[in-house]
Amino acid sequence: MRLLVIGGTLFVGRHYVAAALARGHSVTLFNRGRRGPELFPEAERLRGDRDGDLAALHGREFDAVFDPSAYKPEQVQALLAALGGRVGHYTFISSISAYGTFPPGRAYDEETPLAAGNEGYGPLKARCEEALEEALPGRAAVVRPGLIVGPHDPTDRFTYWPRRIAEGGAVLAPGRPERPVQFIDARDLAEWCVRLAEEGRAGRFNAAGPAATLTMGAFLDSCRAELGSNARLRWAPDEKLLAAGVTPWTELPLWVPATDPGHGGVMLCDNRRALAAGLTFRPAADTIRATFEWDRAEPRPLESSPIRVAPLTREREADLLGGL
Repeated sequence: MRLLVIGGTLFVGRHYVAAALARGHSVTLFNRGRRGPELFPEAERLRGDRDGDLAALHGREFDAVFDPSAYKPEQVQALLAALGGRVGHYTFISSISAYGTFPPGRAYDEETPLAAGNEGYGPLKARCEEALEEALPGRAAVVRPGLIVGPHDPTDRFTYWPRRIAEGGAVLAPGRPERPVQFIDARDLAEWCVRLAEEGRAGRFNAAGPAATLTMGAFLDSCRAELGSNARLRWAPDEKLLAAGVTPWTELPLWVPATDPGHGGVMLCDNRRALAAGLTFRPAADTIRATFEWDRAEPRPLESSPIRVAPLTREREADLLGGL
C-alpha cells in the first residue's frame, strides 16, 4: 500500500511509520522537516505545512492517510482538498476528549454524545471527526485513544512513574490502589492502525487500554517488579491530595479524583468495539520496561514541549509525604 503519514517523526506517527515499513508498505511523510530528519531513510519525504503550504500533495494519490495531528476541522478539510479525493482510506487519531465530560462511575462507549462547540481540544477533535466523515463517508477510521504511552512520549504523563519507582524510597501514590487505570502503548495503537488501513475498515473506535483489568496499585507494583525497585508506596486519599493543592493528571500523572464531576469516569472507557476490530495489547511490563529504557537512554530532548506536564518535584513530594 501507498501510505501518507502526516508528521511521522514524533510519537504515534513515528511508531506508525515503523510498523508500516515493517509490514512492507510504501510510506510518504509530509511534515515541516524540523524533527528527526535522520529517521526512516527508506521513506519518501514531502516538505510542507498543513496550516498553509500543501503544494507538495497536489496531484498525489495514496491508498491510505494516517493523520495523528489535526486539531481543527479546517486542517482536515484543507488536506483533503489538496489531495483532491485521491485517497482510499483515512485513519484519524481523535481522542476520548471528544466526549467532553466523564461523570464519576459511568462507563462510556462510541455512542456517547460528543462535546459541543468549537473551542477547546475536545470539541475541536469532535468537529474534525465530523468534517472527515462528511467528506469520506464509509472510508474513515476515527480512533479515539485514551492516554497514549511508551517510548518517545513527549508528555511525561506515564514516564514519570517508571522513572520515579526506579529511584526507590518512599513514593507518593495517589488515590486508592484499586482505582482502575487505562492507557495504550503507542506501538500497539500504531500497529493496529496499520491493520485498519490494510483492511479498509471504517467506523469509530475507542482505543483505550484493557478495561477493568488494571488498577493503579497493580501498575505501580508492576513498575517495582519490572525495574527491581525497593520503592515503598505511600497511598494518599484523593481528599488529602486535593486539600494540599496537588493538580490532578499533571503533578501526579494518571491520577484523577474519583468524585471529579467532569473527569471522575475518564478511566472507564468501553473498548469492546476496538477489540472486535483486532486491537491487542502487550503486557504492561513490556511498556514499563521499554519506556524506562528509552527515558534513560535519551535525555528527554523535548523539555520545552508545550504538551509536557510538570510532575511533582522530589521536594514537593517529600513535603506531601510528611503530611500523611
